Amino acid sequence: MISSRMQKAINNQIQAEMYSANLYLAMSGYTMAQNLKGFANWLRVQYQEETMHALKLVDYLLNRGGELELKPIDAPPTEFGKPAELFEKVLAHEQDVTGLINKLYEVAVEEKDIATQIFLQWYVTEQVEEEASASEIIEQLRMIGDKNSGIFFLDKELAQRTFQPPAAEPSKN
Repeated sequence: MISSRMQKAINNQIQAEMYSANLYLAMSGYTMAQNLKGFANWLRVQYQEETMHALKLVDYLLNRGGELELKPIDAPPTEFGKPAELFEKVLAHEQDVTGLINKLYEVAVEEKDIATQIFLQWYVTEQVEEEASASEIIEQLRMIGDKNSGIFFLDKELAQRTFQPPAAEPSKN
């Protein structure tokens, strides 16, 4: 059985992950409207990943006998600026999420919840990848500067990203 404190913290993280999903979907729509279909694709894949992150937390919480409490999700902004500004916002958001994951892990340590600590290792590793991915795109955008040809080249590259759900977990039967 999961502690009530841990349950509350996981429910809060589910809310944060769903906000992240909505934020990336809003960003995807914003870039699609600017005819940057590759950027829109990259951000839509990010939306899919964030949704999967939330669902993974839901499944874990329920498997531990916890109670799911879905909370309201704030609407994300609708304007994000030029691609470089948008990806600066992506990185800042991922850094915020890293802080949330670290705090969630700290709760697991304080609660002496070893199972949750082990479970959260995946999220800790995932956040390193998320920040690195956003940073890489920011660096590419800095190199490109205001050259439209570079933006279009990067747009084509970002269009190649696909959603790769993690391997299926072993059956519980």
